[in-house]
Amino acid sequence: QVQLVESGGGLVQAGGSLRLSCTASGSIFSRGFMGWFRQAPGKQRELVAGVIGSGTTNYVDAVKGRFTISRDNAENTMYLQMNSLKPEDTAVYYCHIAPTDWGQGTQVTVSS
Repeated sequence: QVQLVESGGGLVQAGGSLRLSCTASGSIFSRGFMGWFRQAPGKQRELVAGVIGSGTTNYVDAVKGRFTISRDNAENTMYLQMNSLKPEDTAVYYCHIAPTDWGQGTQVTVSS
């Protein structure tokens, strides 16, 4: 088990960009699935983007073409580049390494 620390959230206007980072306390080189989830008020937590060791990625339809997930095994860090942000992207974003490691969450607020 590793500890995950997220950063990069904040307040941005619609159309703007943010880059989230998730740094692990240990090596992620051999870990499989890693992903970013989000939870908006009153809604269930949902998977936004995921990446596996081979580099294969997947995205929820709502963010395809706007968000990019990446992982840097040498830096033990995962990223989520978010462009063309919309108010509906407002949520707490969590990083996750399967099977059980979660970050504390970082707030992303997009104003209209």
